[in-house]
Parts: sequence; C-alpha cells; structure tokens
Amino acid sequence: MDLLRFITAGSVDDGKSTLIGRLLYDSKSILADQLEALEKQSKSREDGEIDLALLTDGLRAEREQGITIDVAYKYFSTPRRKFIIADAPGHIQYTRNMVTGASNANLIIILVDARNGVVEQTRRHSIIASLLNIPHVVVAINKMDLVEYSENVYNNITIDYAGIARTLGLKDVVYLPISALRGDNIVDKSLQLSWYQGPTLLELLESTPLEKDVDLTHGRLPVQYVIRPQTEELHDYRGYAGKISSGIYRKGEQVTVLPAGLTSRIRTIEKGGIEVDKAFAPQSVVLQLEDDIDISRGDLIVKADHQPRVEQDLDVLLCWMDAKPLIPGNKYLLQIGSRTVRSVVREIEYRLDVNTLEKILAPQQVGLNDIVKATIRTAAPIAFDSYKELQVNGGAILIDETSHVTVGACMIQ
Repeated sequence: MDLLRFITAGSVDDGKSTLIGRLLYDSKSILADQLEALEKQSKSREDGEIDLALLTDGLRAEREQGITIDVAYKYFSTPRRKFIIADAPGHIQYTRNMVTGASNANLIIILVDARNGVVEQTRRHSIIASLLNIPHVVVAINKMDLVEYSENVYNNITIDYAGIARTLGLKDVVYLPISALRGDNIVDKSLQLSWYQGPTLLELLESTPLEKDVDLTHGRLPVQYVIRPQTEELHDYRGYAGKISSGIYRKGEQVTVLPAGLTSRIRTIEKGGIEVDKAFAPQSVVLQLEDDIDISRGDLIVKADHQPRVEQDLDVLLCWMDAKPLIPGNKYLLQIGSRTVRSVVREIEYRLDVNTLEKILAPQQVGLNDIVKATIRTAAPIAFDSYKELQVNGGAILIDETSHVTVGACMIQ
C-alpha cells in the first residue's frame, strides 16, 4: 500500500484536532484502551460527549487551553492506503511548527469555520502551503451544523477561497462541506448535506493520486554510506548505499558524481540484498560503479542527462526557527540531503509578511517564525535543485555549530 502524508491547518477553534479525532474514531482506528482513556478524560464535559480533540492534543497545556501548540503525528490505515497525519497549530507564533509539519506533506486540509468564512489565518496557511509546494489542497468548510447546513454559505466560501487559490497558484484544490463534531462527510456521507454530491473526506484521502508527486525524471541519489566489507570473498567490493530521492536508475546507465563531476556507469544495483536491473524513488539501494572513483557520504549520484546546479552561493526562502535572532554574517552548518558543509548567511534581502505576501526590505535581523529571502555562501560547492522544481533536492536546513540545534529551514530558489 502507498502512504499519504497530510497536514491539517486552520484558525484557532476551527476544529482541526476534532476533525482528526473524528476521522480516527469513525474509521475504527482507535484502540480499545485509547477509547477508554478518552472517555475518562472527557467526563468533565457537560454534554457527556467524547472530546475527540484529546486524541491529538497530547500536551497538558494544550488540553487546558483548548489549543494546539505542537505538531502531533498520528498514524492509521484503511484497506486502501496508509496515512500519517500532522496536526499543526494555527497561531502565527507557531509558524515554524507548521512549516516543519508541512515540509513532507502530500496534501493539506485547510479548515474554514463556516460561520466566519475565509479569515487572515486561512490566507497565511494557504501562503505557507504555496511556499512549500504542497501538491494537493482540501478546503474543508467545517461546522456546517452551526449554519443549518446552508448551501449558500458553502458556495460563498468556495468563491472567496478560489480567488486566493488563483493568486497563489495552488494546483489541485477540492472543496468539502463537513461537521467534524457531528461526523458529517468525514467517513460517511451526510444526509444533512444531500445537496453535496462529492466524496467524503476519507474517500478523498484514499483516492488522491500520488504517482505524480514522485519525480521519476531527475535522477538523484544522495550517498548515505560507502560499503567496504574487505573480506576474502568481497575483497574489491565497493557499494554506495542511499535512498533514491527521485528518478529511475538502470544497470549500465551513465551517472555523474557531484560535486566532483566524475562520470561512470552503473555496474550493479542491489535492493534488499538482491541484484535488480532497475530501481526508482523512493527505494533504498546499493549501487556499484564500473570505475574505481573517490565517493564518500554526502556526494550525489545523478543521471548524466538531468543534472542539478553545483554552486556555493544560494538564494533561499528561509523560515527562522530559533529564539536567538539571525543576523547577516552569522555562520551555520548547512545540510542538504546527506551532505553537510559550513556556511555563512551573507545578506537578508527582505522579510515576507505571511499574511499579505508583502516584502519588507532589508530587515536588520530575523526573529523566531520569520520567513525571509536570504543569500547563503557555503564553504564548498554543493549540488542542488530549485525547491519549486524538485523539492527533494531543493530543501536544506541550517544547524547551529555549537548546540547542533536546527535553527532554519531553507527552500532554495
């Protein structure tokens, strides 16, 4: 079965955690002991209903305040597909949490409260989805029970959001009227929303096509480990192990090793200890090349006909994740794939207002949760692609050299 990673986003009290709880509850994905604990925790509720939001709001502070603070991950599966859910906070001060949760997502569910319609946080989350190039967007118009399941309310919100989608260039946008609290159109079709003829949320998640989300044209294999057994029977064995991040590799094909630029041909491909004629993303493999060339962890084995850029100067959109401010001239470790190099942030061109897309020119420093356009110079050349063109080889992180904490997430332009 394939795997769909998706994230929920929305304004405070739009019902993100309740939606996930309802999805798990109605799809029978909650274990008996979890359900028992949930019932005990929900006893204080006046209506006697189970508080489904408690399934994801795991931190004590979240339960007490009734808001989501950290990204919570939940795993479940149906006969058709496996899922990893990221429940991200809606507050602007947790932008870094949302960027972290959304960075690997195939799909984003943007919740809109039917009573309030499109609000500032809806725009901000849509902007972040656009910046992170998330391929599929579901606009779930929640709390339809509180507007008497009105089709007019639903239509007005879809018209408003369609303008945002056009402006941001969001590709695959689907609209869905739901009530997470009542379970309308989550797993089962709602009799109250009979005017809506489309799929339920679970049907959407099960049927969203993922084939095009994996790039099979641009061959990229970051080397994780060089295998040298040096035993009697494998005296000359030299294998390069890694996970193919994109593309297809075939036995006998010419490849280039970057950043050195050396070329060779693939002698063998091993997958799970068995020799195969070809392998493709996202499989983990061991390659042996015909020529004895110097390759180490961090090098990139690419197809000779589709090569990335190899440079030391990077223009990036950078989400700052540290309480200590970023100041031009600061030095960090930059990691892209399996390669780590020293780097310096040379210039900050502008800060992006994630609510309006306005560019605030030449800020003197960058604070927690800011998204900025910056120029980074690395100590050695690195091989990279544009994040928009090839996300798997266009994303990088900045690491503090002393604490080894990840302080920034980069989308290379």
